[in-house]
Amino acid sequence: MTFEPVIAAIRFGEGLAPAIPLAPDVDALLAALTGPDRAAEAFPIAPFSQAYPSIRDHRDASLAVRQAEGAAAQQAAEAARDAVRAAGRDALARQVMMALGRSTLTGDGLRERLTRFWADHFTVRAVQGITRHLVAPYVQEAIRPHVTGRFSDMLRAAVTHPMMLIFLDQVQSMGPNSRAARNNDRGLNENLARELLELHTLGVGGAYDQRDVRELAELLTGLTFHPERGFLFRHAQAEPGPEVVLGRSYGGADPATLDEVLAVFDDLAAHPDTARHIARKLAVHFVADDPDPGLVAALEDRFAATGGDLLAVTEALLTHPAAWAPAPRKVKPPFDFVASALRALGVPAAAFHNATLQQARGLAHRPLRLMGQSWQEPVGPDGWPEAAEAWITPQGMAARITWAMEAPGQILDRLPDPRDFVHHALGPEPPGEVVFAAHAAEQVSDGIGIVLASPAFNRR
Repeated sequence: MTFEPVIAAIRFGEGLAPAIPLAPDVDALLAALTGPDRAAEAFPIAPFSQAYPSIRDHRDASLAVRQAEGAAAQQAAEAARDAVRAAGRDALARQVMMALGRSTLTGDGLRERLTRFWADHFTVRAVQGITRHLVAPYVQEAIRPHVTGRFSDMLRAAVTHPMMLIFLDQVQSMGPNSRAARNNDRGLNENLARELLELHTLGVGGAYDQRDVRELAELLTGLTFHPERGFLFRHAQAEPGPEVVLGRSYGGADPATLDEVLAVFDDLAAHPDTARHIARKLAVHFVADDPDPGLVAALEDRFAATGGDLLAVTEALLTHPAAWAPAPRKVKPPFDFVASALRALGVPAAAFHNATLQQARGLAHRPLRLMGQSWQEPVGPDGWPEAAEAWITPQGMAARITWAMEAPGQILDRLPDPRDFVHHALGPEPPGEVVFAAHAAEQVSDGIGIVLASPAFNRR
């Protein structure tokens, strides 16, 4: 089994598109992946450091309400606070449309898929609903630039990012014997340390125990965030070392330094269990819920041999025979379903740039929630599930069918002919029963909906 352009577009990209040529080989996929990020340029999402409203903006607006004196001042402060919150909602709506625009019109679908995979691996969620619009900027800043770089660099960027520190309560963590703890009742928080070991690096069943979690949590004290200054390492909050993690001693400097923390990140990134964990996650995400052991081994070996070079690992994925099995063995998550449908329909860029808040809610936010994948709201730090049964549920399938029947006519003034669309969406050899149904549909919208709701379109 070797490279096949249609499989490449569906399994490793965002799907087929009527006006976007298919990559002819693996080299073309990798060349696009390492080239300019055209999709991000065409559909911009501000990085966290430039996002509005920021955490500071929300804080200042709420503080102004609390400090307002007199009815008029109170009313003005509340109006200003509400305007900041409305700006956040507008930003969130625009972000989902920019993300869908990228997926719909990119010639580099692999970059979008890898960005979502790694963003899920390093999942964050807004602790307060009013900051949901800051998750996509986190991905833009900490994840997307590193999908072809070294895993250790992405690990550093993600784990020290303000959104991660806030999400896992690291900003509340304080070394029990630190200088800051003398006048504060806050204690040690193990959330970040546990997820760093269990989810981000070694994985469940990796070579660590509760003592390693505790020692790592003590080493991580000092990592924090300030609304004005951004990411900080506060020496006064850091637990005096040394700490022993996986049998190696870290820290001990007085005052404690960030370099001690970065050293443990690099060691965790290079651990054999991390290579094994990442290899299996990649194979499960892109190929099958029960991937070929040879594929997993090849990815693990490439990760270990290259020191976590993610471009090299991606190449190993794309060049392994097991990656090209003809039968689709994965179910598209809701976002991927919607994105690939818009792509197959050939929705133009203007539809994404000009979408109103109400249109974004109707086309994406509300349907994604009904399908089981609310935009930027994973249930927990382990991200979205991979198993097919998580997405093939009665409610989820009903929502997909409803979207397939209604949404195309809402976003396009003129729908394509279903007899042509079945090939645009499914490739040159679509299942006969889907072709028959598309040809037999009484209305154009019914034919389009039948194709998009078919098992053939929902799998890859």
